Parts: sequence; C-alpha cells; structure tokens
Amino acid sequence: MVSGRSQEHAAVVALLQARPDGLTWAEIVAELLEVGSAVEVWERHAPAALIDLPSDVTPASAARDVQSWESRGYRLISILDEDYPVRLRGIHQAPPVIFTLGSVVADDPAVSVVGSREASAQGLAMAARLARELTIREMTVVAGLARGIDTAAHRATLDAGGRTVAVIGTGIARSYPPENRALQREIASRGLVLSQFWPDAPPQEHTFLMRNATMPGYGLATVVVEAGEHSGARVQTRMAVEHGRQVILTDQVVVRNQWAQDLLGRPGIHVASSADGVLDAVEQVVAIWDELRRLVTP
Repeated sequence: MVSGRSQEHAAVVALLQARPDGLTWAEIVAELLEVGSAVEVWERHAPAALIDLPSDVTPASAARDVQSWESRGYRLISILDEDYPVRLRGIHQAPPVIFTLGSVVADDPAVSVVGSREASAQGLAMAARLARELTIREMTVVAGLARGIDTAAHRATLDAGGRTVAVIGTGIARSYPPENRALQREIASRGLVLSQFWPDAPPQEHTFLMRNATMPGYGLATVVVEAGEHSGARVQTRMAVEHGRQVILTDQVVVRNQWAQDLLGRPGIHVASSADGVLDAVEQVVAIWDELRRLVTP
C-alpha cells in the first residue's frame, strides 16, 4: 500500500522517537532504505514491541508533532523523499530526517568552506574570497554558521548574491552563536538552513560533531582554510575522507597541524598554497564529479 507523504513522515518520526525493538537511528535508516516505506517499517516492528514502547509515541502522536513543526514554518524531509539531498543520502551517517528553512536543491553543486572560530585576518580574507569566487562559478557555499571562517564565508556569499547553506549544530528553532541570529534568518530567506536535530534541540558538543559529519556529505568537497589541532574542522576532514569526499587543505593548515600532515598522500587530499590554488583544486573536483555523472547516466 502506498502511503501519503504525511503518513510516511509521521511514521519515520514515530520510529525515531520510540525506537521499537531497540533500533538505533542508523539501523532505522538502513531499514528505511531497504524497505522504502516508513509505514511498513513501523508495522514490521511496532506490533511485537507495543508493550515496550513509550505509551505516548504512535504515528498519530508523531503526526501532531509534524503538524506543529510545519505550523512554525519548518519543513521536514525524510531520507525517503525525492528532495532529500542526493549526496547526503549516500553517506553512512546520513540523517534519517532533516529540518529546513529556505530553498532545498536536491542535487546542490556545493563546496564546504570551514575553519577556525578564532580565525586570523588572513584566514577570514581567504574565506571571503573563496566564497565570492565559488559564487561566480555558480556553486553553493556550505558552512556551519560558527564564528570566524564560517561566518566570513556565509557573509561574503550573500553579499556576492550567491547561494549559501548553513548546516547547524542545534535544532532549527535555535540560533547559535546568538550573534549570528540575524545572519541565520538571512540565509533562510536567501539560501538554506539545514538541521538534523529535533527543532528545539539545544547546542551540545555531540550535536556539533554530528553536524561536522553531515556537512561534508552534503557537497562535493571540503575546503579547510584555517584550523587548529583540536578544531571541528579536523573532525569534518576526517569524516569527509570516510565519505570519499575530496578535501582541500591550505598549506598553513598542513604546516600547523599534525593531523593534516598525517593525511598527506591519502586519496582525495589536496594541498593549496593560495586561494587560486584552492580554486584550481575545486575545478578538478568538479571535473571528477562530472565524469562520474557521465559514466552513470544512461
């Protein structure tokens, strides 16, 4: 039986809230992709587990949650929906649902521009230039709405009239850091704000780590402009490598960080000594993806 999109959304939310049979979120994602219907997955597990389920979690209660979120302007997209970001669906940490504000482009030609929150003037200038140049090339600039490099990349993209995506580490109803609240609203009106957490989820260390796994999966490549030995950019780089995504490190990142030096020689790792070098590497990445698309397109 083919269920409507609203029924599917209610069922996937119920699965994630109740986790029947002790299913993890990753196991739920795997089963959703195998079966192709959240309603069918719910019906497969819930009858045998009703005694163990929280008494207030049902598809009907989940439908009320979905309606409440939608009434606040938040759009829920399931991994089974056609408009779920194509490349994000292909990673093994793919979120089962995402919440969005703004325009969703399923096959978004995007590059992450990330780096330190305590960035130098040189790093901020490079992030802004890269964002402008990527905009000229009609590419989407992805960042995490953090202070420093992320903010510079978002701001420069908007000022250049480009598209930017903020992948945030809180629920979509939250703004973090607080000083970027207005920037988040502007991105929602002119680009896309994306969250993989329940809308009211607060900022927590593990949510930012999860965000750093999602961000490189969204696009074609990750550019690390400036980073420290223990920065979130280090986590994002590691996850990008796991996803099979290309990573472009500036030479300053390599010089200053042992983790970056340890990546040298790995497939998909590029090092650039200037903004022009980064852009040359991005063009190589785009050519690789274009060739892959040509090979798999009938």
